[in-house]
Amino acid sequence: MPELQTLRLDEPRPGVARLTLHRPDRLNAMTAEMFTELTEVAERLRVDDSVRAVVLTGAGAGFCAGYDLAAAGDFPAAATADLLALQDTAWRALHAVYALPKPVIAAVHGPAAGGGFSLSLAADIRLAGASARFQAVFVRIGLSGGDLGTSWLLPRIVGTGLAAELLYTGRPVYAEEAVRIGLANRAVGDGELAAEAVELAGQIAAHAPLAVQLTKRSLRANVDAPALLGALELESRAQVALMREPATTEAVSRLRNQKGS
Repeated sequence: MPELQTLRLDEPRPGVARLTLHRPDRLNAMTAEMFTELTEVAERLRVDDSVRAVVLTGAGAGFCAGYDLAAAGDFPAAATADLLALQDTAWRALHAVYALPKPVIAAVHGPAAGGGFSLSLAADIRLAGASARFQAVFVRIGLSGGDLGTSWLLPRIVGTGLAAELLYTGRPVYAEEAVRIGLANRAVGDGELAAEAVELAGQIAAHAPLAVQLTKRSLRANVDAPALLGALELESRAQVALMREPATTEAVSRLRNQKGS
């Protein structure tokens, strides 16, 4: 894989990959190059069996300020086909993150605005640093609030009414409110954010990877299940597939021995 220009990838502990947006001089603002690299790295993480959980974060003073406005200045002169191609590149990148079979934890400090907000929503879990600011700024620059999956993801996280308010007004949501409305799982100090995210990812990575992956698949699929019976059927198939896995057999044996001692 070519050397990354807009991202950094490292392994802070076994089983945990940390993907860092790395354009700190531009608050990690997105570019076409970043979208391409996000797609490529997501595929790399998808097929890497040593990776069991992913931490997604930003370098410097913020998570991601959205699409780079310096590049956005070219929009009026661009052909419609070129703009459509850019948008396709962008949503494919975010979908690649969303579709990762391994759990993704977004560690957000500073702004997660515009496309950066959308990217944070693509994660399974969001931790908010004290400085975190989540904001769907699209309407403030004359664009639709329904961008890069936000109109689908946000109401599933905070509910339709709150999603409407945030998308229609473009107002910011800070760490304390983000936790209160369910946008973030919890708030931590900026200084503890990186370690907290890695620790949480480590707790996930300690479990049998197939069990975690099938749990994620069940959770994602059953959010849109039309009825409980459909959800029960899907869950049952996953459980049966796991019951004879070596990791399950070892865990059950360990627990039985603990209870017998």
